[in-house]
Amino acid sequence: MNSRDNPFAGQSGGYDISFGAQPPAAREPAAPAAANGGSDLIKDTTTAGFTADVIQESRKQTVLVDFWAPWCGPCKQLTPVLEKVVREARGAVKLVKMNIDDHPSIAGQLGIQSIPAVIAFRDGRPLDGFMGALPESQVREFIKKVGGKAPDPLEEALEQAAEALAAGDRDTAAAIYGSVLEAVPGNAVAVGGLAGLMLDAGDVDAARELLSEVPADEKEPPELASVRARIALAEEVSAIGDPRQLVHRLETDPQDHDARFDLALIQNAQGDRMEAADNLLHIVRADRSWRDDGARAQLLKFFEAWGMTDPATLSARRRLSSLLFS
Repeated sequence: MNSRDNPFAGQSGGYDISFGAQPPAAREPAAPAAANGGSDLIKDTTTAGFTADVIQESRKQTVLVDFWAPWCGPCKQLTPVLEKVVREARGAVKLVKMNIDDHPSIAGQLGIQSIPAVIAFRDGRPLDGFMGALPESQVREFIKKVGGKAPDPLEEALEQAAEALAAGDRDTAAAIYGSVLEAVPGNAVAVGGLAGLMLDAGDVDAARELLSEVPADEKEPPELASVRARIALAEEVSAIGDPRQLVHRLETDPQDHDARFDLALIQNAQGDRMEAADNLLHIVRADRSWRDDGARAQLLKFFEAWGMTDPATLSARRRLSSLLFS
């Protein structure tokens, strides 16, 4: 699916254009333009373009190849039915049409002896097919069987945002989350992602306001749970004093667990996750009974806020397990 098919695309043509996605690979010069006014779902191909248009494309999704000829009456009956049902499938399959009068070699290699013939390709190989002008209901059943579930534009947009965020492209991620929320207000994953970016920028109030649009839910996505935990931690930090005084207290008394605990909260708020974990683990190692195992409990809150796959979470969790079970 591209930006033209995706309802979450912006006015400029969608996030895959506006946010610097790489353009698709150039096609064979001899391949004709798409037959349906530019839609990527339906196009004509040539012998030279078959590998790119069918074999390579079928590694992404199922591609139907319609072998036809201008003199074939049943072909003229089948083609509009095929195109209609492919469009209705909204991206579950793509349709590539090949005129066997102009390009006979592929049909010959596949052993096609009569037309119309439709062959479904998946993962670069023929999957299934039929011959003759089937009625619309049977064409629809065939596409349902070989096509599977159509791509979900909302899921694709959120995946694009997550990939941009993982790559450090915060502007792109924020723009995609914003587009999703325009189309689906209150989407929990988009709210969590955008609110997290607001927290990264230090705007706790804006993140809190955005989060208020989504009621708390036991089944809320991890993105949202993480943001709620980060906001709670930020509120705790706001009540803590000057970190320099805490450092001075620790220099005077390394066993001042209250100072070390508060310093860990500040370090986390400043993005120093490893240092925050070090201080809490120091308390766990020294005195599990302090505040009823409060250092370990706070460390678990950090894990929730950081996310289960964050490097700081993984490292600190291993060290905590070593302390608890060795």
